[in-house]
Amino acid sequence: MARFFLILAFALASVGSLALAGLVERTFRVGKMNISRLCEKRVIAAVNGQMPGPTLEVLEGDTVEVHVINESPYNITIHWHGVFQRLSAWADGPDMITQCPIRPGNSYTYKFNIIGQEGTLWWHAHVSFLRATIYGALVIRPRRGAKAYPFPKPDREVPILLGEWWNANVVNVEKEALLSGNGANKSDAYTINGKPGDLYNCSSKEIYKLKVESGKTYMLRIINAALNNQLFFKVAGHGFTVVAADAAYTKPYKTDVIVIAPGQSIDALMIADAPPALYYMAAQLYQSISPPFPPFDNTTTRGVLEYKYSHVQSPHPQMPEMPAFNNTATAHRFYTNLTGLLMPGKPTVPLEIDTHMFITFGLGIDPCQTNQVTCNRTRGATVASMNNVSFRNPTKMSLLEARYKNVKGIYAEDFPNKPPLFFDFTNASVNTDPTLAPLLFAPKETKVKRLKYNSRVEMVLQNTAIISNENHPLHLHGYNFYVLAQGFGNYNKSMAEQSYNLVDPHERNTIAVPTGGWAAIRFVANNPGVWIMHCHFDIHLPLGLATVFEVENGPTPDSILLPPPMDFPQC
Repeated sequence: MARFFLILAFALASVGSLALAGLVERTFRVGKMNISRLCEKRVIAAVNGQMPGPTLEVLEGDTVEVHVINESPYNITIHWHGVFQRLSAWADGPDMITQCPIRPGNSYTYKFNIIGQEGTLWWHAHVSFLRATIYGALVIRPRRGAKAYPFPKPDREVPILLGEWWNANVVNVEKEALLSGNGANKSDAYTINGKPGDLYNCSSKEIYKLKVESGKTYMLRIINAALNNQLFFKVAGHGFTVVAADAAYTKPYKTDVIVIAPGQSIDALMIADAPPALYYMAAQLYQSISPPFPPFDNTTTRGVLEYKYSHVQSPHPQMPEMPAFNNTATAHRFYTNLTGLLMPGKPTVPLEIDTHMFITFGLGIDPCQTNQVTCNRTRGATVASMNNVSFRNPTKMSLLEARYKNVKGIYAEDFPNKPPLFFDFTNASVNTDPTLAPLLFAPKETKVKRLKYNSRVEMVLQNTAIISNENHPLHLHGYNFYVLAQGFGNYNKSMAEQSYNLVDPHERNTIAVPTGGWAAIRFVANNPGVWIMHCHFDIHLPLGLATVFEVENGPTPDSILLPPPMDFPQC
C-alpha cells in the first residue's frame, strides 16, 4: 500500500510538472527570397521569407516541434545550436552526423524538449555555407511558476544577431574554396539583424535602429552568426553588464566591449543612462591570425541607438571607439573574466576525471586532388585536423543511424586521445623544420571517440602554429562544458592546473581557444548519442577540423537513446 501511494504521488508530481510545460509548434519553410544588398539584387535561401529568420521563443520545460519544409534547391538541415537534445539526438541537425539532409521537396519535423536551460541560443542551417542566410534566435525564458531571472528584470529584451554577407551565392563561395584548396573569399559586409548599416554602398537606409527611453534597462541577446569571423561589439556612450553566455548564467561582469566568436551568444544588460541623443552600435572584426594576414573583411557594420526625442538634440550619432582589429589582449581579458553563477540544484564542475584527452588542432596540408583546379602543386591543399586526423563526413548514412543500427564500416572508434607527437606547438618553425614535416599532413578519416555513459571528461585544447596561428571557436554539440582555464603558448600541466577554476567556472557550448594558446574544459558524458565537436569557422568544418563523441547508453530506460522518428530523412 505504501508503495502504491509513493507511485501515485510521483505520477501526480509528473503531471503537475507537465502541466507547467507547453508545446511550441512552428513551421519553417526554407525557400528562395529576393533581397537587395550593397547595390545588388540577390536570390538567397531563407526561412519564411525572412533574413534573419523568425525568433523561436520558448519557456524552459517546453516541447518544441518545428516542421521544416524544404522548398529550396539545396539539401538542408537545421541545428538548434546549444540545445542539449536529451535523448533526442535525432533532432540535433548536423549533416551526416545525426541525420541525412532534407532533400529539396521533402520535410522533417524536429521535436525536442528544452530542459535545464535558460537564456539565448540560436538555430541555423548545418549544410554548406547556407547558415549565412538561414539562421535565427532561440530565446529560452524561465518556466511558468519558476523564479524570474537572477538579476533585475529588464524593461525590454532585444535580439542582436551579428551576421556576415557575401555579394555571391554562398554555396558557390564554399565550393570555390574547396576546389581551389585555399580559404574562402572574404565577405563583403557584416550585418546587425540582417542590415549592413550606413558605411556600406547603397545601405544608408539598411540600418538597424533600436529606440530606447531614458532610465530603462535593455537586455541585448547578442549572437554571432557570422561564418568565419569573431567580432567586437560596442555601443557609444554605454556600458554592459554580462549576465549569461551560451544560455548559462554568469556572475555579473561589467564591460564596455563584447567579444564574441561565431556560434557564441551573450546576454548583456544595458541601461539607457546617456544624455538623450543618437548613438551608433557597431561590430567589426577581431582578427586573431598571426601576421602576415591573409585577405580579410575589415569593414564595420553599425546600427543606431535612438533615445526618445533625441532627434531634437543631436542629429548626428556618436561613434564608439573600437579596438584595433588584432587586439588580442582585449579579447583575452573579456573571455577570461567570465565566471559562472552558482545556483541551488545546478550541476557543478566534476572534480574526478575518468577520461583525459589532449587535442591539438589547426590547419594542415593534403596533396592536391585532380578536381582542385588552382591548388598549390608545391604545397598542396589546405586541410584542418584534430590530433592530426582530418575528419571526413560519411556518405552512405549518418553516424547516428549507423550507431543505432550497429552498421559496420561507416566509422572507426579509434580517434586518439593525444597527438602523434608532442612538440613546440605554437612555434612557427614547425612549418620549416624537416623533422616535423610529417605533422603538416593530416589524413582524411572518419574516426570517433567512444565514451562510457556518465564518464567525466577533461579535454586540453591546444592550438598549433601549423600553417598559421589562429583563435579557433570550438563548438560541442549536445553539451555545455566548464571552462577551467585558458592561456597562451604550450599547455604546461603543472602550471596550468594551478590556475584551474574548480569553484565557479563559466559554462559554454563554444569556446574561442586563444591564438597560439590552449584551453582546458570538462564535461560529463550523460547524453547518449553521437555529438560532433568542430570549429565554428564554417570554412574549417569541411576542411576537417572536427571530431565526434559516441556516448554509450546508460543503465536505465531514461538514459537510452530512443528510435528515430517516422519521418527521419534517408540518404
